Amino acid sequence: MDYKFHHLGIPTDRVMPDERYNEEFKMYTSDNPGFFRVQFLRFEPDSPAPSLIRSLPHVALQVDDLTQAIEGEDLLLGPYEPVSGYKIAFINDHGVPVELIETNLTAEELQARVER
Repeated sequence: MDYKFHHLGIPTDRVMPDERYNEEFKMYTSDNPGFFRVQFLRFEPDSPAPSLIRSLPHVALQVDDLTQAIEGEDLLLGPYEPVSGYKIAFINDHGVPVELIETNLTAEELQARVER
């Protein structure tokens, strides 16, 4: 299995520019415009997202086969497809949340689908 860096996710309690709302998990996400692809996550107090995801930063890694990548792992969330062509799952890697992503979308294609 190959793992390729996709982004770094950082929980925050600050309102950030250009937030997108996820009703299912009662959370807002926003992307830092910098080169190294940092995403901020802000959760409502009653968010059903697991506490590890709400409280700790996570690395997001792109994989070729999400089903294979999560096999035997301690699954925190998912798998689900928040955007068409972009499947994700979060695992618990010994107390650290890790997001695994299966997609063939470029960053530009993903942004265009998110902005719809």
